[in-house]
Amino acid sequence: MRSMDIAATGMLAQQLNVEVISNNIANLNTTGFKRNRAEFQDLLYQNERKVGSNSSDQGTIVPAGVQVGIGVKAAAVYRITEQGNLSPTNNPLDVAIQGRGYFQIKMPDGTTAYTRAGSFQLSPTGEIVTADGLVVQPGITIPADTTAISINASGQVLATISGQIQPQTVGQFELATFANEAGLSNLGNNLLAETPASGSPVTGAPSSVGFGALQQGFLETSNVNVVTEITNLITAQRSYEMNSKVIQVSDQMSNTLNNFR
Repeated sequence: MRSMDIAATGMLAQQLNVEVISNNIANLNTTGFKRNRAEFQDLLYQNERKVGSNSSDQGTIVPAGVQVGIGVKAAAVYRITEQGNLSPTNNPLDVAIQGRGYFQIKMPDGTTAYTRAGSFQLSPTGEIVTADGLVVQPGITIPADTTAISINASGQVLATISGQIQPQTVGQFELATFANEAGLSNLGNNLLAETPASGSPVTGAPSSVGFGALQQGFLETSNVNVVTEITNLITAQRSYEMNSKVIQVSDQMSNTLNNFR
């Protein structure tokens, strides 16, 4: 029966939906994480009676027709890039972006990755790096005798050197934006990669037109809303159960036909 195949596609779709929701919940405390949403499309339709066709030699038109759908398919897992909350840490190397933009990270193979997670540290040579030791571009080195680090909203990094009164500028953060942020590819480890769908990056200083401002001593939290995710999880579970019920009913109808005498 066609209904069994249709219900099977529905169960597979809700399985994917639950996997996406579970990943959102698992990353509830991941710095800079952006929640995902599964999107679906209906499959092709079988025309039992084509809409708009002639129903007689006199030219009368079929007003509705008979089209039977054959199920559902996954269309996309869409990243929702809305701003997360800013959580204070009082760590001078923790930096959050308030608004649009991504930090640029130099990968070991020389390519550039992008992230919203601003939990930075210092390398043995004093460079600002990620938790995995990857350099934050354009490359900012803090002098060894620095007693205090200040990062302003425009991305300027100021270091107070031992024995000096006035802090000196030692570097400048740059952000990158994309025309289609949802088109970035997930690499894991809080990193994203450019794709043809995202478009080429546009770089600029924080707080300039089109770019967010930096907040030192803060981290951007995940934008996952646990109440919404639990509600979506319950809805997906009920949908999965209803599709499984369709398969049970179809099986019972098949048994009725098989046992007919």
